[in-house]
Amino acid sequence: MSLRDRTAVRPGRWATPLLVLTGWASVVFTVGTAVHAFVVVDEQTLTRMMVLAGADPGQAPGFLIGFRVVGCLYLVGNALGVLALRRRPSRWLFWVVLVVNGTQAAGVLLVPPEVFTAAQERFGVVGLLPSLVTDVGALVLVVVLVTASAITRATWGQVRGLGRAATST
Repeated sequence: MSLRDRTAVRPGRWATPLLVLTGWASVVFTVGTAVHAFVVVDEQTLTRMMVLAGADPGQAPGFLIGFRVVGCLYLVGNALGVLALRRRPSRWLFWVVLVVNGTQAAGVLLVPPEVFTAAQERFGVVGLLPSLVTDVGALVLVVVLVTASAITRATWGQVRGLGRAATST
């Protein structure tokens, strides 16, 4: 019996629900990220944010380009998470989802509060929803995935067990 046979993983009872949750959450986060990066945070919102922060509002156009580049990276990362809906556990996809959502969850702490104030002034509470849904939702998803992995000691809630060679005796 080889080491690979002894450490083989197979889908556990939580693998499919975790994959489906991740896939649908990724759909929501992709849409939320697009709305936040291309609708809520525009040049007018950024100019107001910079005024609130005491920064030079003339820098808003350049800052907007950088902000949208980062937004596009998160769009791609969140869109990759939709692949979980294939319901085939993939280790690389698990780690991509964890990194993208872990860093997106940190957005609540890393984004200056003036962004939220400017978005709320311009759009009301609706202007806060895309960021809150993606950032808080990403945190919840990360906690669920990390907890499942800690319990099963494998990605996607898979379970370790004997492989085919060991069970064919």
